[in-house]
Amino acid sequence: MPEQHNWPESHSEQTDILPAVAQPSTPAIDPTVVHNIPPFQATSAYDEPTVRWGDQQSAATPEQPAESTKKKNLRKPALVAGAVLGVLGVLYLTDLLSSQGDVPRGVTVAGVDVGGLTRAAAEKKLRDEIEPRLNQPIQLKAGDFTTEMLPAKAGLTPDWNKTLDAAGEQPINPITRLSSFFSDREVGFSTQTDQQALGSAVEEVRSKVDQDTVEGSIKFDGATPSVVEAKQGRKLDAKGASDQIVAEWVNGQPIQLPVALTEAKVSREAVQAAFDKAKAATAKPFVLKGEGKDATLTPTQIATALRFEPVDNTLVVKIDNAKVVEAAGPQLKSSEKEGKDATIVFEGGKPTVHPSEEGKKVDWDPSLATFPDVVQQQDKRELVLKYTVKPAKVTTEQANALGIKEVIGEYTTGGFVAESGVNIRTVAQKVQGAIVKPGDTFSLNGFTGPRGLAQGYVEAGVIKDGAPGREVGGGISQFATTLYNASYFAGMKDAGHKEHSYWISRYPKAREATVFQDHAGHSIIDLKFTNDAQTGVAIQTIWTPGNITVRLWGTKRYNVESITGGETNPTQPQEKAGPPQNCKASNGSHGFTVTDTRVIKDLNGREIRRENRTMKYNPQPKITCPPPA
Repeated sequence: MPEQHNWPESHSEQTDILPAVAQPSTPAIDPTVVHNIPPFQATSAYDEPTVRWGDQQSAATPEQPAESTKKKNLRKPALVAGAVLGVLGVLYLTDLLSSQGDVPRGVTVAGVDVGGLTRAAAEKKLRDEIEPRLNQPIQLKAGDFTTEMLPAKAGLTPDWNKTLDAAGEQPINPITRLSSFFSDREVGFSTQTDQQALGSAVEEVRSKVDQDTVEGSIKFDGATPSVVEAKQGRKLDAKGASDQIVAEWVNGQPIQLPVALTEAKVSREAVQAAFDKAKAATAKPFVLKGEGKDATLTPTQIATALRFEPVDNTLVVKIDNAKVVEAAGPQLKSSEKEGKDATIVFEGGKPTVHPSEEGKKVDWDPSLATFPDVVQQQDKRELVLKYTVKPAKVTTEQANALGIKEVIGEYTTGGFVAESGVNIRTVAQKVQGAIVKPGDTFSLNGFTGPRGLAQGYVEAGVIKDGAPGREVGGGISQFATTLYNASYFAGMKDAGHKEHSYWISRYPKAREATVFQDHAGHSIIDLKFTNDAQTGVAIQTIWTPGNITVRLWGTKRYNVESITGGETNPTQPQEKAGPPQNCKASNGSHGFTVTDTRVIKDLNGREIRRENRTMKYNPQPKITCPPPA
C-alpha cells in the first residue's frame, strides 16, 4: 500500500494548487506524470498530491521517459513465462521418452483400462479379464425369443494384436498428451471372423427365430374349448445380426438381435369373446330336422365342425359343412332318394325302357347358412333342412322319344384267351344299355372311368413295343375294335380313334381300334363316336366265352359297306432279343400300308358319300429268346 501521510486539516476556503515539495538528494517530482495520474485538485491549503515517497523509484523522471519504463515492466513476466515453458518442456520430453512404445493413456477395451501399459502388459490384462467371457455361450435375444450361440462354432476368435494396433501409440502432440490425463478413449475390440461359419450359425439361429404371426384362436379337446394364445411374427435380419454379434460378443452381455416383429391383429378381448361363443355352441346337442327323419349332432360333433377365422381384429365363427354332412348324413339317408336315369334294357332280344326316377337330396349349403348363429342359442337349438329335387338326365319320356327300335349297326370278334375274356366281359357289362342322345359323343374311356383292379379288371396279355406283355385290363382293345365296327356300320360319325401300331390278324385291316389309360386311370388313347342322327342310340353287348358282339339300336337311316384295298409298301420284321424272364419267341410279321373305304348309302341304295382311311402298319419284330440258364 502507498505510504499514508497525516497532513494538517485544510482550511475550507483554500482552493489553490500546491507545488510539489522538493526532497534533498532526490530529483524533484513532477506530480503531473506520477503513474500517469492527472494533477491533483486540492480541496485544502494543506492537501498534497497523491505522490508517495515509496513510489519514487518506479516513477519516470525527466531523464527517464515513459516508454523506457514500460519496457522494464514487461521484461519480468516474459522471463517468468520462459522459465515455466522450459520446465514444461523438460517434463514433456521426460514423459515422451519414458512412455515410448506404451499404449496411450486413457485407452479402454471392452471396459478394461489398458492405458499407459506396455503392449505385453496390456495384452495380458485383456486376456486375463476378457478371455474367460469369450469361452462362454453368447446369449442372444430376438423379440421375446432367447437362444445361445457358441463362439467357436460361429468362427469368432479374438485378435489381440489388431485390437492393440487400433489403440495406437502415445501421441506426440502435447495438448493431446495433457488431455489424456483427464479423459478416456474406448477402442473397439477386433475379431477374427470365419464368415462361412458365422453365416451358418446365424442361419441356424434364424431358423429358430423366424416364425409367422399366430393369431389367437380357439381349439377343442373333444367338446371342451380352450384359448390358443397369439404369437408375434418374427423375421431376423441375418446381415445385421452377424454384424451385431461380431461387434458385441466380447461384452459378455445378452445381444439384442435386429428382428422385424409383427403383432397379432386379433385382440385378447376378441379371443375371449370367441371362447364364450364356443362354450355356448357346444353346451348341448343340436338337431337338424329333415323330411320324415331328424339328425342329432353331439357337442363333440359340433366342436369338430366349428372353425374360428380371424377377420380384421375379431374371430368369426365358421362351420365346416363337410363335417356336419359326415355326422348327420347317415342319419338322414332314409329321407333322401337316389335319382335314376331312364335306361334301355334288352329283354327278349329287344330294347325296353326302364323308367327314370327323380332324386331328392339335402341341400346342405343353404340349409347350414345360419348354423353358426343358431348353434350359440341356449333354446331352440335346431335347423330345418332344405331339400333339392334332382331330375334324371334321361327321363322316361325322353327315352321313349329316342326312337330306339331297331338294330342299326352290329359287329362280332372272337379268339381271345380267358384273362382277356374277363376284362372284355367286365367292360361289356359296364357299357350295356348306354344311351347316346342326338348330338352327343360317346367316349369309351369317359364312360367306363378307370379300369383297374378295384373295378374288377385283371392282368392279361398286351402287345408292348412289338412284343407280348401283360397289363391290368389287357383285352379291352378287342372290345374297342368291336364297338368301333358296330358304330362304323351304323353310320356314326368318327370322333377319334387310333389303330394298333401292328396289325393283329383277327381284326379287319384299317378298321380296328385300341384304347389305353395310364396307371392313374387317365385317358391316353380313346375311342369316340358322335350320334349325328335325330334319334337316339342304345348300345347292347353280348358276351360269350368265345366272342363278343356289340349292337347299336336306334332308327336305321343308312346301309354301309366296307371296301378294303390291297397291301402296299411291305416292310420286313427286324430281329429283337426278348426279355431274360418269361420270354416268348415270335416270328413277327411284315408291315404294310392299306386303305379302307366306307361307302354310305341311303335305305334305297343311293350312295351318299365315301370315306377313306389309310393305315401304315409297322412290322412286328421277330422275338428271339436267350437259351435257358
